[in-house]
Amino acid sequence: MRDIEFRMERPDLLKPGDEAEMTESVLDTLSGKMYYYTIEPALAMSGNIPAKQRLHSLHCRIKDVKLENSVYTVIAECE
Repeated sequence: MRDIEFRMERPDLLKPGDEAEMTESVLDTLSGKMYYYTIEPALAMSGNIPAKQRLHSLHCRIKDVKLENSVYTVIAECE
């Protein structure tokens, strides 16, 4: 298990303990392939993750939601 941070724009879309499904998207960059994940239905989005750190499962559990500078940071525990 590992923790991934997601950005959420609106309050109360996710709360600790929620189970969530994600979709995976890929970007081709000068640094190689990067992946980012979206908690569906478009509730929160991760930052770019290098290919070597790609997730093996698209299921997660929400551990925490923090408000920081008018942006919600969602901490999700991913399998």
